[in-house]
Amino acid sequence: MGIEPESFRAVSGGFVFLEGHDLEAPDDLLVDDWAAKAKNIKVGDTYKVLNHDWHVAAIIEHGKGARLFVSLATLQDLVGAPDKASIFLIKCTRPEHADDVMDEIRRLLPGYTIRPLSAFLSLMTSTNIPGLQAFINAMISLAVAIGLLVIFLTMYTTVIERTRDIGVLKSLGAGRGFIVRALLTESAGLCVMGIVAGVGLSYGVRAAFLTGFPTLSILITWPWILRAAGIALVGAMLGASYPAWMASRKDAVEALSYD
Repeated sequence: MGIEPESFRAVSGGFVFLEGHDLEAPDDLLVDDWAAKAKNIKVGDTYKVLNHDWHVAAIIEHGKGARLFVSLATLQDLVGAPDKASIFLIKCTRPEHADDVMDEIRRLLPGYTIRPLSAFLSLMTSTNIPGLQAFINAMISLAVAIGLLVIFLTMYTTVIERTRDIGVLKSLGAGRGFIVRALLTESAGLCVMGIVAGVGLSYGVRAAFLTGFPTLSILITWPWILRAAGIALVGAMLGASYPAWMASRKDAVEALSYD
């Protein structure tokens, strides 16, 4: 997206320059600090975009709606669209009037699509890729199914290995409810430790990715953490339920004689 520096200042107040100078020559290029870090770009370098060599004139602060900025006239010549632009960004001096301004623009220009910036940016997120949400849901379902099987096999093996211990507990008066609660509590404790470790690993992987690719946007939100924790706990309880029930029904004499 190319924007003349004068028009950009008129809209948003201008760039925050960290290094270098404003656009002067037709082939000058402004790069924001995140893109510069990710691609190891420095002021004075030559950077190729659209099969054209650009001179990096400055490193600017991120947050202006794009990573690279060039002269609008030069970009129009390169794409063969003189005197044309695909997107106009308009900033209201009073944000509370944004809806009224959009309604007025729609009335004056009925053939154009008018969106708030938040809706426009949401179109560029990965969640808008067709079929991606169905794929994510399928992967979550597969992960839950695998988790149930792993927990089931783990707890089943635990019950088999502790048959004599269960026999001792029952001979001392432990009821079925006590046996079930003990095994489910153990399963829940292991699950909680796994959740804590998983969340910590997620933040570690996120930090590693952002170090190597600072332009990536990786959000780990509390709703997602709580959702994942809920799925893990439910899976742990379901996976351990049958082994716990089976353990509670063992006969004390048979359990003590188990080899």
